[in-house]
Amino acid sequence: MFNIVLVEPEIPQNTGNIARTCAATGCRLYLVRPLGFSIDEKQVRRAGLDYWDKVDIRIYDSLDEIMRENPDAAFYFSTTRCRKNYTEQRYEKGCFIVFGKETAGLPASLLSAHPEQCMRIPMRGDLRSLNLSNAVAVILYEALRQNGFEGLE
Repeated sequence: MFNIVLVEPEIPQNTGNIARTCAATGCRLYLVRPLGFSIDEKQVRRAGLDYWDKVDIRIYDSLDEIMRENPDAAFYFSTTRCRKNYTEQRYEKGCFIVFGKETAGLPASLLSAHPEQCMRIPMRGDLRSLNLSNAVAVILYEALRQNGFEGLE
C-alpha cells in the first residue's frame, strides 16, 4: 500500500477525485490542514462518488506530524522545481508521496531539505503544472507499476 499526502488542498473536486483513485488502488489518503473546503462539501462527495467508505482518510494539522509518526518511512515530494523525473524514483511499499496545494505547490524550504526525494512530471516549459488529481494518478500508477500492481486486478 502507498500513502498519498495532500498538503493544504484547495479544490474540493481534486480531493474527491484523488480519494476515488485511492479507493480504487487501496492507498491511504492523508490531508494536511488547512483545507480549502469542508470534507463534507457536495463537490468533494460527488467527485468521490460512492467510494468514500472504501478509502482510509486521515486528517492532520501538519506534514511534520505525519513524518514524526512514520520515522522509518520514505517520503517523496512532487514538485515542478527539480530535475529528477518521477520515473527515476524508486517507490517502495508503504512510502508517502506528497503533493502541495494547487496554487503554490510545496514550500521551498521542504523541497530544499529533501532534494533527493523530489521528483517532477515532465511537461512543456511554458506551462506551470498539471491538475493535482492528474499528477497524483500519474505518479501513483508509476509506483504501482514498479511494484507489480500488487493486490490489483
